[in-house]
Amino acid sequence: MAGSIAALVEPGMAVLTLLVCCWWFREPIDRPEIVLCVLAVTLLFPGHNHFWERPLNAAVQIGANWATLLGILALVGFATHSFGLFDWNALLAWALISPALVWLTFFSGRRWLRRHAAQAPNRRRAVIVGAGPLGVKVAAAFQARGSLGHELLGYFDDREDGRIAAEARALRLGRLADVAAFVREHGVHEAYITLPLGSQPRIIALLESIQGTTASIYFVPDVFGISIIQGRLRDMNGLPVVGLCESPFTGTNLLVKRASDLLLSGLILALIWPLMLIIAAAVRFSSPGPAIFRQRRNGLDGEEIVVYKFRSMTTQDNGDVVPQARRDDPRVTRLGAFLRRTSLDELPQFINVLQGRMSIVGPRPHAVAHNAQYRELIKAYMVRHKVKPGITGWAQVNGHRGETDTLEKMQARVEYDLEYLRNWSLLLDLQIVARTIKLVFFDRKAY
Repeated sequence: MAGSIAALVEPGMAVLTLLVCCWWFREPIDRPEIVLCVLAVTLLFPGHNHFWERPLNAAVQIGANWATLLGILALVGFATHSFGLFDWNALLAWALISPALVWLTFFSGRRWLRRHAAQAPNRRRAVIVGAGPLGVKVAAAFQARGSLGHELLGYFDDREDGRIAAEARALRLGRLADVAAFVREHGVHEAYITLPLGSQPRIIALLESIQGTTASIYFVPDVFGISIIQGRLRDMNGLPVVGLCESPFTGTNLLVKRASDLLLSGLILALIWPLMLIIAAAVRFSSPGPAIFRQRRNGLDGEEIVVYKFRSMTTQDNGDVVPQARRDDPRVTRLGAFLRRTSLDELPQFINVLQGRMSIVGPRPHAVAHNAQYRELIKAYMVRHKVKPGITGWAQVNGHRGETDTLEKMQARVEYDLEYLRNWSLLLDLQIVARTIKLVFFDRKAY
């Protein structure tokens, strides 16, 4: 319930405070204000859940989100020459009041939820079946989210003390055969089963015994050995299916991602097309060869796509072996060195975004030859192709830009790409765009 409310707090507050500010300054609600409301909701939905965060952390995150939102709206206003349509007093009041009210809403909700969960009638008594490392992780999750109101009573396990986790020994309540009776006698609300998948017969017998009680039953599968991407439960015609590796861009998220790509790429191309013409002419006349370099890359679901770049080298490597650019690479032209350092060579990829081959934000596309090499060396390497490749990405703004001359560097880049897939939101995309603009001027890792 709190998560559903959190998804609406920021976009809802954006619309409400804008309307109130317009009313306060006696500005009639007209078409521009309605458009601004739609843009704000589009860029902020769904909102983040800050109910369980520390107040200072929530304030920093909310402030960063609103700064990014205002930057995007300012860019749109500049490109469309629409600033004169608004009352500046109303806009300034909206920009200052909205994030403050969002933080106050989450802060007040956090305090209420904590008080509500601390009351004895609202405490959720829980037991863990399985006293191994996974059971200890569940207990740690209870402790970390104490405001949720869970009260861990203890563990059940058939193994001897020497074979169970040391942290669980003091809270051991008995064997698996004792679970159902204990749940009934102590009014346990929730039972978490953390037994390994190989214990299927015991799990079935345990479920049959606990189902005779009123406790809610949760099975925690031991999947920590694999990289889970957007794990979720789906209903397939009445059959429950657990998704372990899935694209974050399905349903509404897919529409939001594509709409933001079209809006931002169209806006950016409208602003930079004179610069692109100048760069194309400079590349064409500074060294022999075409202005645009077309390279084969792997896109969504690993399908081969053609990616555009301004040519920055004297060669056009596009075969089975593609050496990565390195510092002082003799293939890089003098103009190409400048273009690569400032990322101006990537500008034609906004056309790829309009074509639907790429996104503005996503894992950077590697040459087909590099994918063939690294997919055999790095675990879950090809999972990054569950989404469209991006002009910029989470790895690039976290220091993994430029040459990956060691396996460890590529491994780190892939880990950041997978983290992006797990935690995607529209605001994360906007934050990456803002940080990328900063890197264009101050980063020196690209060559």
